[in-house]
Amino acid sequence: MVRPAQVRRMALALADATEQDHHGFPSFRVGGKIFATLPDEAHLNVMVDEGDVHAMVAVHWAACEALWWGRRLRGVRVNLAAATPRVVGELLEDAWRRRTRPAARG
Repeated sequence: MVRPAQVRRMALALADATEQDHHGFPSFRVGGKIFATLPDEAHLNVMVDEGDVHAMVAVHWAACEALWWGRRLRGVRVNLAAATPRVVGELLEDAWRRRTRPAARG
């Protein structure tokens, strides 16, 4: 089990991470880009790549489910009661790293 206060500590321990309100709930950002949100006390939404979503859901099926916004797969929704600190930490770091990468140019 992971508590929201633990999530907050882990997220804010990442370089240049900040916390901001996002429609009434906490979001964690780097460079102004959201990498995770805490929509309620029981869940964490983490913005990771599609391949990471499928892997995390397959391996950690009790704690993770795909996070869809409309028709777009956006990340992983984590059930904090079923998650371990290690899984949450890995997800947060992956999402943070994704947001710190320079955008690809076509």
